[in-house]
Amino acid sequence: MPRSFAPLRHRPFRLLASGQLASNLGDGFYTVALPWYVLSHHGGALLLGSVLACYGVARTASLVVGGHLSDRLRPWTVMLGADLARAILMAALVLAAATRPPSLAVLAPIAVLIGVGDGLFLPCSYAIIPALLPDEDLQAGNALSSGWTQLSVLVGPALGGGIVAALGPAPAFGIDGLSFVVSALLLAGVRRANAVVTPDADANVGPRAEEEEPSLWQVIRSEPVLRLIVVITFIANLTSGALGSVALPSLAHGPFHAGSTGYGVLEAAIGAGALVGTLVAGQSPRFARPAVVASIGFLGQCAFCAFVPYLGGTAPAVVLLAGFGGLNGFANVLTLTAFQRWARPEMLGRLSSVLMLGSFGTFPLSVLVGGLVVHASGPAIVFPVSAAAVAATVLLALSFRSWREFGATEASASSRGDRGTATAT
Repeated sequence: MPRSFAPLRHRPFRLLASGQLASNLGDGFYTVALPWYVLSHHGGALLLGSVLACYGVARTASLVVGGHLSDRLRPWTVMLGADLARAILMAALVLAAATRPPSLAVLAPIAVLIGVGDGLFLPCSYAIIPALLPDEDLQAGNALSSGWTQLSVLVGPALGGGIVAALGPAPAFGIDGLSFVVSALLLAGVRRANAVVTPDADANVGPRAEEEEPSLWQVIRSEPVLRLIVVITFIANLTSGALGSVALPSLAHGPFHAGSTGYGVLEAAIGAGALVGTLVAGQSPRFARPAVVASIGFLGQCAFCAFVPYLGGTAPAVVLLAGFGGLNGFANVLTLTAFQRWARPEMLGRLSSVLMLGSFGTFPLSVLVGGLVVHASGPAIVFPVSAAAVAATVLLALSFRSWREFGATEASASSRGDRGTATAT
């Protein structure tokens, strides 16, 4: 069996992957339906950015709670509850889209509650794979999980764009709601299967005596490299929300005149590239310096991103976005796997939530400012600005030895005892 498909030997992982494939396909419908529901009723980029900011604030605020629950209750239990709650919220969104034009008064509360569900879910999704797979299959498992997500990004928005064009946004929201139900049922199967691969896997998740582990705050204070990673992630993601959630749909709706179907194709191009990138990562060996290899990938994606609006329309943008997605997918698998191997197993949910605060904490500000910038200057300027910000951050990260050595194979034997310092050289 190829290295990248080895994790499928484990039934709990197969159930998880199937559920996430269904849920992510539904999210592809939602990705097209929400901006088109707002923009097609003349809500404008400001309303879209405000709704997304409400969602982002709620998601960020609930991340630490999600990480704590993941470590205490086991990640699959929290994920199941979050999926069921989001299915109910999607039903409310179907009703709103079918009966009234978009308004902040209606969309903001729904967005807040969906954001809470996502905030509870996300740290668990980082923590669950190491609990289901042995270490030798971890990188391939992350690659497959990311690959399913990218396959969904490839197929979901394209199908969603067609559904929205033919039937409107309400049915697309409904499909997303059903996908959460499917995911919840399969997560129940993961729980029944006990979700254990190695004999000591129960020690990696679930309740533990408080005296056996330091507090989250103690870990943050004692691990300079963790603080460095959070800062790097925060800066790098400062423009990403504006880019993907405001500028790209606005570019398709405005200058490209691509329609909802064309926007779906642009999103699908990112997914297609990322799918290839994650599969390559899954087939790759464990690199001696995974953070350095990942940094090269992130720098490459910036070059593709910068020129998306400027080469003549939808067709060249599809090519550039596919290259962007490929390098991003490859680099993300390497960095995620390095982080999971570095983190204390009994605290992986909480440590993941700290990492996500750096990643998702910028989203509300990013989409709100993105809406203002697109409203004032158009969407094109967001792409080179975002590329420059990410490139500068990656180059800054590479100036720190602790980042260059993060996840290094020769340091793995002592990674639990000496986790490095954030020293620039």
